[in-house]
Amino acid sequence: MTSNSLQAIAVFDIDGVIRDVGQSYRRALADTVEAFTDGQFRPTMADIDAIKAEGSWNNDWLASQEFVYRFWENQGRSRGELALNYDELVLFFQKRYRGPNPEDPRSWTGYICDEPLLVDRAYFEQLTASQIGWGFFSGATPASASFVLTQRVGLSDPLLVAMNDAPEKPDPTGLQRVVDRLEPAGLQLPVIYAGDTAADMQTVLNARKIAPDRRWIAVGILPPHALVDAATRDRYTATLKANGADFVLSSVTELTGDRIRAWH
Repeated sequence: MTSNSLQAIAVFDIDGVIRDVGQSYRRALADTVEAFTDGQFRPTMADIDAIKAEGSWNNDWLASQEFVYRFWENQGRSRGELALNYDELVLFFQKRYRGPNPEDPRSWTGYICDEPLLVDRAYFEQLTASQIGWGFFSGATPASASFVLTQRVGLSDPLLVAMNDAPEKPDPTGLQRVVDRLEPAGLQLPVIYAGDTAADMQTVLNARKIAPDRRWIAVGILPPHALVDAATRDRYTATLKANGADFVLSSVTELTGDRIRAWH
């Protein structure tokens, strides 16, 4: 397939879309909050969903910090008097998520090693066969994102914009960078962005403001923990739609090449 034969571009978030982070990132987040509140508060899945729904806490380190601040504020202490060390918080989180040597992927033994995959390499092969260009825009660190895409899913040199490569979501700069690298000159293809959070959907809304002549499609993906019962599923679906989702799917594997071409 040549680049000029592309029919559309699909860009994917990673956490909750490509991998299940319910017992990895979210577990590390809960561990961190519990540690920095002296064991007095451990956020539940519902608590984490709620803060993510605010749209400002896509970064799990910042979300952890915000949980800690809010807990101590409820105890009558101000943020200024806490002297919370953000670097120490991040290091604690990373040691839970990656393991004792967080900077060396070869020695990772943390929660990241046990993340269930939600997709396989064959999924992306069928997108290519359907003339769909694809890449990734994620708030995960480059090392973590590359680890799951290459060592777990088995992709070869995937196009990835990750943490610190672009401003955080819902800023659409990273999404646009992926599109710019995939799209042949002179074309303006439809773009699908698939994610599982309010910030992901808001990213598409913001992209439309910057490039209103392009067709942008926001696809909400329900992460595994949102599928545990009908009430949770409905609540999570409503949050995604309220933040701009055009469609909500139960799994990224439902976002097939044929479905994308039908939208095109």
